[in-house]
Amino acid sequence: MKFPFPKTIRMKLMAAAAGITLVISLFTLTIYFFVFQSFLRKNQVQSSEFNLQLVTANVADNMADIIYFSKWTCSSTAVLHYLEQLGNADGLPPSASADSANLRPLALSSFERFKEEYQNTPPKDYITHALISTASRNNFLHILGPSEGSRPHAADIVYDAPYFETLFQARDFSWIGLKDDLFVNINPSKVLPIIRPVYNEFNSDIIGWSYLSISQELFTDYLNAYPLGDDGMLFFTMGDITYYLKDGEFETAQDLYTPLKELNSYSLNDATTVQTVEMADGSRRTMITIPVEGVEGWSFSQILSEQQFSQQKKFYYMLIAGICLTISCLGLLLMVLLNRIINVPVKAIKQKIDAVSQGDFSRDPSIEWNHELGDIGKGINSLSASIVILMDKRIEDERHKKDLEYQILQSQINPHFLYNTLNSIKWMATIQGAGGIAEMTTALARLMKNVSKGTNLPITLREELELVKDYFLILQYRYGGSISLDCTVLSEDLYDCRIHRFTLQPIIENSMFHGIEPKGQAGKITVTAMAETASFGKVLRISVTDNGVGMSQETIEKVLHGDETASADFFRHVGINNVNRRIQYAYGENYGISITSQVGSYTTTTITIPYSTEENYDKAIDCR
Repeated sequence: MKFPFPKTIRMKLMAAAAGITLVISLFTLTIYFFVFQSFLRKNQVQSSEFNLQLVTANVADNMADIIYFSKWTCSSTAVLHYLEQLGNADGLPPSASADSANLRPLALSSFERFKEEYQNTPPKDYITHALISTASRNNFLHILGPSEGSRPHAADIVYDAPYFETLFQARDFSWIGLKDDLFVNINPSKVLPIIRPVYNEFNSDIIGWSYLSISQELFTDYLNAYPLGDDGMLFFTMGDITYYLKDGEFETAQDLYTPLKELNSYSLNDATTVQTVEMADGSRRTMITIPVEGVEGWSFSQILSEQQFSQQKKFYYMLIAGICLTISCLGLLLMVLLNRIINVPVKAIKQKIDAVSQGDFSRDPSIEWNHELGDIGKGINSLSASIVILMDKRIEDERHKKDLEYQILQSQINPHFLYNTLNSIKWMATIQGAGGIAEMTTALARLMKNVSKGTNLPITLREELELVKDYFLILQYRYGGSISLDCTVLSEDLYDCRIHRFTLQPIIENSMFHGIEPKGQAGKITVTAMAETASFGKVLRISVTDNGVGMSQETIEKVLHGDETASADFFRHVGINNVNRRIQYAYGENYGISITSQVGSYTTTTITIPYSTEENYDKAIDCR
């Protein structure tokens, strides 16, 4: 299907404005969508990264103090002296040892020093147990948690733990994950055990070991206060073991997610890892991982909350919608401005052109604005004024032309008439010496009097018939009464109808000299006037019929068009054509003369003019 494209300039401008606005809106929305999407995700990543760094920094600081305390238990002079002395006395009865009396003060002073260092360790509240034992486990220093009771076999309990040898034999601190508290039998809490051997300060002999149990609250206290969405997740990785926080407790995470790709360009810190992961339910999420500085193998991870992202996305969508609305409003404003600046003037100019095409040439000042379209409006007004002037001049010229042609036509009729009349008088004067000359002279005088009145003023049909009778009287004297004239008017109102002077005289003359005279015997001319209704209005029809020789159709055409060859009858033929043209000049192409004839029988010449009395004559002339 062909897409309809606007054809008018106005619609093209409106379509262009709408199209440009739409393109700008779509382009802006596309850019803003991707930019905001990226910015929103990056902002969420960096915000979570910052919060997670605070957690790792706090845990790192606490673990640094705990590791320092653990190292202190393995290197303190007081501890080493206690272990060396008490280790040598392990297994001996009190009476067998010469220094047994001095061992108790040493143990007390070492415990006080141990306790003092413990108290000076900032994260001491997270150390649930601190124990220093000789290699034989018979003597040990033990600091319990605030709710713990004394345990006489504490060293044996630790030693019997399944992970003791693993941690004891490790070359450095080893992280085996969170374990049940050895000293709590019912609902034990999770602790992180730290076991390190204590060496003789002078050789590599192991003289004992130290044990610390770190509560999981060291991690959960920070994570429980962490700003996390309902669908967000927090993970803590310790070596090869990963835990996730659930209801304030750590649980082992197994196959909860699968890493897909890294997005490290979003992070602020090079040590931070950002990656896309696929969850067990098939959804794809973004995960941030930050290592704990100073503790190898430790890291905290967060699965970003999609709910928070969606909430923030709604804000950005509202912002984008606001931008789109602003652009749309600007586009609408642009269309309104275009409509006022271009479309409204163009419409006004078009209406003025339509009015001019319908004949309204009046000046319209409302289209003469002070801009380019106003110049066009001024041009149209000037053109309208010029058209009016030209039309008036043309009408005046046409009037002058018709008057001149009418005068020329009349000048062609009058000499012909005078010639025949004077010729008749000459023959009458030669043949007769009677009083008929006076009568003919009287008739001629009346005719000349009417000719002198001019040809422009119309007369009534009654007056025209009187002129015809005067003219026919002269003809009767010329032909010795062998011709007759019969005038019939079908209704009295027709006598008042208006008709040009000497309309019938050329027709009577033509009937006489072209019809009856060639016949060589008596003839009759009948004039009949009647009113009829034609398709173009009510008309007056005057028929002049003679019983002469008639005319062929070819001769009729020549008579009506005035192109018959010059001959003795030249003036007769010209008279018919002139009358026909005079009627059409005055009333229009619907009116004029028509001739019907039958050779050897008759000729009928019909004159058709508007039915107009003295009251409505000017109106009939104006409507031609």
